[in-house]
Amino acid sequence: MAPTVLGPNTDRRATDGPDTSSPGWGPLARYVLAATLARTSDGGAVVAIVLMVTSSGGSGWLAGALGACITAPHLMGPFVARSLDTARDGRTVIAAASLAHGTTLAAAVLLYPHAHPAVPAALLIVSGLFGPLLTGGISSRLPTIAGHGRQRQRRAQGWDVATYGISGTIGPTLVAAVSAWASPSTAALVLAAGCYIAAAVIRLLPHTPAPSAASDVPRPFRTLAGILASGPLRRTLYLTVTVAFSVAALPITAVSSTHTLGVSSSAAGLLTAAYGLGNLAGSVGVMIRPARAEADRLMTRLAATIALTLAVIVLAPTFTLAVTGYAAAGIANAYFFAATLAARNEYAPDNARGQMFVWVGALKITAGSAGTAAAGAIIGTSILLPLLSATALTLTSALLSRTERHHSG
Repeated sequence: MAPTVLGPNTDRRATDGPDTSSPGWGPLARYVLAATLARTSDGGAVVAIVLMVTSSGGSGWLAGALGACITAPHLMGPFVARSLDTARDGRTVIAAASLAHGTTLAAAVLLYPHAHPAVPAALLIVSGLFGPLLTGGISSRLPTIAGHGRQRQRRAQGWDVATYGISGTIGPTLVAAVSAWASPSTAALVLAAGCYIAAAVIRLLPHTPAPSAASDVPRPFRTLAGILASGPLRRTLYLTVTVAFSVAALPITAVSSTHTLGVSSSAAGLLTAAYGLGNLAGSVGVMIRPARAEADRLMTRLAATIALTLAVIVLAPTFTLAVTGYAAAGIANAYFFAATLAARNEYAPDNARGQMFVWVGALKITAGSAGTAAAGAIIGTSILLPLLSATALTLTSALLSRTERHHSG
């Protein structure tokens, strides 16, 4: 039998009642530190690997292949995530994943100059398998840490969005800085060390007992079937995947559009920086003033908003307006991401909560990679084609979700 899906009114963590069991700021601060460290390592590792290979004279093909070895296994995340829902202490699972990720990354880096490339490739694949537990897996711990009450939950989700934004910026920046100062190998070892610190901090998070017996926890494919059978979770999945695919075109478009905007190619960095800063600003906005709307409806509205910001970028006649569009897209995507976290928390059944987070997160990462590849493949036809396609796809998904929800009552 597919897992039962809890609605927003039956999950006590999603209510708007008073918070009578607040864990305080200490646990949330530790969560933010652990998540940022772990995700910085996960996000910066591929940059370090590529730089390590190319700086040592390796081919671009080998650099890309080894980089893919650590990113592609994220799709297998749902098949290792069941342990989050069956373990007596989920902190142990995530801490062990962080240690394993750091250890295999360090081993791959240290062995690369001395072994056949197949050896570090195998180690990086193992490292990548643990990546989803450092992204969606850690996020599945947040509901207990945040305490009861919808506003409290959503404010904490703003912090979670911020950890993704911060780590996505710090990771590559740290790798570049340490690589310039020492070497890419040293940068990768610094990232691995961050995993060890993250593991120690994760063990200091509040304990969350398993919500049900291991025998009651569904298998991965049954969990996916439960997602597809539930209207709110199904919409969470396809809206998340669509938006991730669409916004992945922005960096590619930023590089290619500078000529038409009458600026130098180096200005592409300002466009992507505007998106990143907008994303951080949006996460702060969620912390300060969390949305009160039902998560299902909120995702639809925000997906439509993202489509609007993409259209602004497509139609921008000047560089200034393009920068504004990128910043607006970043803000909207931060709010959207927070809404998807809320939906995963509020609609997921207790006995598959960890798997739900990882399933959606793994498919989101896969969609983002596919979106980047697709944008790179078609941008030679027309500079505007990737964003035009992304705008149409995102708007279509938003309309589909609205129509589907309307007809389901």
